[in-house]
Amino acid sequence: MKRILQIFLFSGLMLAGINLNAQSQADMCINEYLVINTSDFEDDFGQHNGWIELFNSSYGTVNIGGCYLTNDPGNLTKYIIPKGDVLTKIKPRQHILFWADNQPFRGTFHINFSLQESDEILFVASDGKTIIDRIKVRRDLDSNVSYGRLDDGIGTRDGSEGWQIMQRTSPSTNNTGVDKESASVIFKRVDPFGGIMAFTAMSVVFLALILLYIVFKYIGKYNIKKSRERTEQVHGKEVADKEEENSAEIYAAISTAMHLYSMDSESHDIENTILTIARVTKNYSPWSSKIYTLRESPKRK
Repeated sequence: MKRILQIFLFSGLMLAGINLNAQSQADMCINEYLVINTSDFEDDFGQHNGWIELFNSSYGTVNIGGCYLTNDPGNLTKYIIPKGDVLTKIKPRQHILFWADNQPFRGTFHINFSLQESDEILFVASDGKTIIDRIKVRRDLDSNVSYGRLDDGIGTRDGSEGWQIMQRTSPSTNNTGVDKESASVIFKRVDPFGGIMAFTAMSVVFLALILLYIVFKYIGKYNIKKSRERTEQVHGKEVADKEEENSAEIYAAISTAMHLYSMDSESHDIENTILTIARVTKNYSPWSSKIYTLRESPKRK
């Protein structure tokens, strides 16, 4: 009974640890924001507005339902992120975008303030008191130019280090590498006709075949060797005893036969190897004779 209780207790602690890891709201951070949007990303209503991007820096799912976004340090509960929305469960290393359009009636991700009238953005835990992240809103940003972290989730919470003016906005996607060429594009430029790819593929195939040949060859030799060793261990003693028992009689018989053959010519018959062929003359061909054919009806005797 005590053993069962220990197992249940251990399982409960494991589940609790997983749940706490999945619900760690402190792993969320403000990752990027855009103040003036005239021709950048559109919302689900086809309008251009400023936006705030949050990022889950952990490797567990975080539910931000019940947390708050605000632009007023004196009012930390200005906009509550609705609970019960499945979209507020942010998967590991993923982003979520909130539209700062001052139109919260449009849905979960439309907040009740805009960034053009804000000096600061604060992300607050569900207790309404703990400030998880905050960043000053820069006033020197041009239209359609965002401000974000150099690498997702990396940098100081106050925006003093690890932040930059983005040459290209990256809402709901990684900040790093947004302007870089993909590996496929680079490879296409280096190998436009696919020769390097074909050579590499064939080389891999042939090397794999050679490797398989070597492996199976030496494995086969090893197995044959081991099989022979086991056979010798099992049957070696019996074979040796049998050879020792019969060898003297066999050698004596062979020696006697060879002596009689060489010394006594009458002990063996001399075979006549002359073949005589007698010529036979017939006036008809046996192949044309009726008696050698099936032209006659069979007779029952």
